[in-house]
Amino acid sequence: MLVTVDDAGRAVKLQGDPSQPVTQGFLCGKVAKYLDRVYAPQRILYPLRRKTGVAKGPLKRGEEHDAFEQVTWDEALSAIAARLQQVSDAYGPESILPYSYAGTIGLLGFGSMDRRFFHRLGGSQLDRTICSEAGGVAWNLVYGKKLGTPTEDFSLAKLIVAWGANIHGNNIHLWPMVEQARRNGARLIVIDPYKTRTAALADWHIAIRPGTDAALALGMMHVILREGFEDRAYIDQMTHGIAQLSERAREYTPERAAAWTGMTAAEVEQLAREYATTRPAALRLNYGVQRSQNGGTAVRAIAMLPALTGAWKYRGGGGALSTSGAFAWNKRELERRDLALDSPLGREARVVNMSVLGQALNQGIGSREQGVTGSAVEHDADVLSGGPPVHALFVYNSNPGAVAPNHNAVRRGLARTDLFTVVHDLFFNDTTDYADYVLPATTFLEHTDIQGAYGHYFVQLSNQAIEPPGEARSNVWLFSQLAQTMGFTESCFRDTEEQLVRQALAIGLDGRSKNPGMEHISFEDLAERGHIPLAFHREPESAPFLPYTSERLPTPSGKIEFYSAALAAQGQDPLPGFTAPSESRWGEGAKRFPLEFLGRKADNYMNSTFANLDGHRKMEARTSQRLEMHPTDATARGITDGDKVRVWNDRGEILLTALVDGRVAEGVVAGRLDWAKFNDGGVNVNALTSERLTDVGAGATFYSVLVEVAKA
Repeated sequence: MLVTVDDAGRAVKLQGDPSQPVTQGFLCGKVAKYLDRVYAPQRILYPLRRKTGVAKGPLKRGEEHDAFEQVTWDEALSAIAARLQQVSDAYGPESILPYSYAGTIGLLGFGSMDRRFFHRLGGSQLDRTICSEAGGVAWNLVYGKKLGTPTEDFSLAKLIVAWGANIHGNNIHLWPMVEQARRNGARLIVIDPYKTRTAALADWHIAIRPGTDAALALGMMHVILREGFEDRAYIDQMTHGIAQLSERAREYTPERAAAWTGMTAAEVEQLAREYATTRPAALRLNYGVQRSQNGGTAVRAIAMLPALTGAWKYRGGGGALSTSGAFAWNKRELERRDLALDSPLGREARVVNMSVLGQALNQGIGSREQGVTGSAVEHDADVLSGGPPVHALFVYNSNPGAVAPNHNAVRRGLARTDLFTVVHDLFFNDTTDYADYVLPATTFLEHTDIQGAYGHYFVQLSNQAIEPPGEARSNVWLFSQLAQTMGFTESCFRDTEEQLVRQALAIGLDGRSKNPGMEHISFEDLAERGHIPLAFHREPESAPFLPYTSERLPTPSGKIEFYSAALAAQGQDPLPGFTAPSESRWGEGAKRFPLEFLGRKADNYMNSTFANLDGHRKMEARTSQRLEMHPTDATARGITDGDKVRVWNDRGEILLTALVDGRVAEGVVAGRLDWAKFNDGGVNVNALTSERLTDVGAGATFYSVLVEVAKA
């Protein structure tokens, strides 16, 4: 990205960098308007403290300032440090919980000085599972590390299968490659229960039922193996467990797969044949698939398809979930886990799964929730591992008051009068409504960071372009200063951004990185050029990168694993199989709540980021605060387009406006993630989602949800 700054130091223009082979000089719609966010009049500019006597709880938009008073940074840091010390002394340091994800996605902002601080403090560690953990763990069970077809090479494909991937809406820099491939005769097939922008533009949209992806993948395997479409030479060289997988796939006839997915048997066969016989075929898999109860298994099954057909052998073939495994950062130096040995614990702290924040904040405080199936919440009853209840919460890079599952349980926890909460953010949001202190954060234009990627193979330096407004400060500055205020004397808490970047790169005595694949990169070259490809991607035309074609893989067998001995050793199914989610049309709860609910992300927000900006909200006006329904389901309930409707289950309810538009199949409804304070009832779609965890990776199950709908 290129930023134009005027003589007064104000950013006046953003544009894509035309020299970057992936972004090619253009930006997505939401980031093209990023200066609206940078210069929004609602930005928090100074540290704030909740006024005495003002209760925690939802605040009307525009009235949040009335609940807080401005303080200096010195006052805020001193008070926060003192309170954290008091909590640590009274309950143990593990009663302090950080909560963050990827609101700032650069290496420094995502996880460097903050990790050092909480390791040294002895605070609980956070298992950051909410977005991609199930899919990432599942992919690695098959391949050992996350690599994929280079974005640029999708233009060479003759068939592109977008499986749970809304390329045109949320992966827009891949779209020109798709269009180029189609101009050259390629077909685009989209597998998605929702008619996304991409599905509307596809040659074939398969509106699969939610959570049945594994059944379809196994049905495809059945056809591929029955018809002899597999690549035996590739399988023999690069894979492990084909005999066992063949036996499992034999069970999943096209008829059986069709019964689960809502397709016909002929369609299952057509898809399998087209995928297996087209060269090259590229599969773009995205993370929506793994946000169902059995999503990890689904990703495993889908990820095996290009290995079964040998698609990895062909440039423009293969697949992509994430390329993040190619970036071998020196996280040991960045995060300094060894500091935990100097904490009051003298060891590493317990780990708390961020996807069960509602339980974590209420455990030992209130009662357990009830699930849609009628039983107590369907996961580990002791999310705190027998340790102390959470008495302090430090939120940054996230807005759990909006994005965390089981919204009502999270709100009850945040509202506790004995919970000390600090939030570092740019704006008042659903989480700051419950904060004791709100601290002003920077945008990515206002600090320096280093970036990897999960969609391409370039290391990138993100230089600070403008000064932060008011007294906004970066994560690195905040946790450095807080550590020093708490009396931590280790020199690592005084490292500068440049020092942290050099540590991430593992710069050696010769001035170049010691990280695998980055040995040709120096800090100076990166600062001058902005982006540098990883070593294996330097000459894509003469030496194209073909993942998983020759090297030994970091799996137990050293090969692509159709059969996982590691899962077998844990008492889990070593082969992919299909089991319907508990909350699906086949579950017991469907008798009371017969509709499968998709709490979807908005195309023009990034989770909850941008949702407060008027320009972005206008881009989402068609579906904002709407419940999308199939005409059959609406008619059966006496609902017409534009009616106010109540959507509910045992966990909560939300009032929305019906949008009867046919973008979902019969039996499925969809609503968009938004800030709770934009809904008249003060809740969002996560009032309906559960804290049940995925089968692999213990991630969130946002798309395994049952509801009922009635006219309000």
